[in-house]
Amino acid sequence: MGKLVSTVFVTLDGVHQAPGGPQEDPSGGFDQGGWSFPLGDEDFGRFVTEVFDHAGAFLLGRRTYDIFASYWPKVTDPANLIAAKLNALPKYVVSSTLGTPEWSGTTVIGGDLAKEVQALKESTDGELQVHGSGALVRSLIDLRLLDTLHLLTFPVVLGAGRRLFPDGTVPTRFRHTGGRVTGAGVSIQTYDLAGDPEYGSYELPEDA
Repeated sequence: MGKLVSTVFVTLDGVHQAPGGPQEDPSGGFDQGGWSFPLGDEDFGRFVTEVFDHAGAFLLGRRTYDIFASYWPKVTDPANLIAAKLNALPKYVVSSTLGTPEWSGTTVIGGDLAKEVQALKESTDGELQVHGSGALVRSLIDLRLLDTLHLLTFPVVLGAGRRLFPDGTVPTRFRHTGGRVTGAGVSIQTYDLAGDPEYGSYELPEDA
């Protein structure tokens, strides 16, 4: 059975929109795309390569799928591990509107998300990876289907853009399983889903 693993880039104020370039996702009038690029040093590159090395299949939201499909099929260098994985491995896109996808190896899923993703996990050899796709990641967390979250926090504040965890997100607890900081200051932290939050108080008991 495969493991469902998400990798998300966020700013210090939680924005995950358009990390890769100005034209990646300008929806909502967002004009600060490409904020991760200046901080993508060799440490960052090594981590991303490590992640893709464990991929067995990909599960993507429609917006991220469209961004990937417009770029990665054009990268044909066999030495590019990311392109090789994305172009060769199965890709599943969650959408109710996508017709016949042109990117080879793509299957559209749009029914019972919990049932379909659980089936994909059971049939995948290796990691079933989600990249970007913030709304999908939240849904997978809400359904308690996500196993691991790689959260890469970049030392920049934008003050605008879609946030990974907006108000209304289902309360969730995570267990920290590893981390590192790149030379450029990107905090790479890995968490496993651990269920509902636990609560307590720092107040001293009345009879203390």
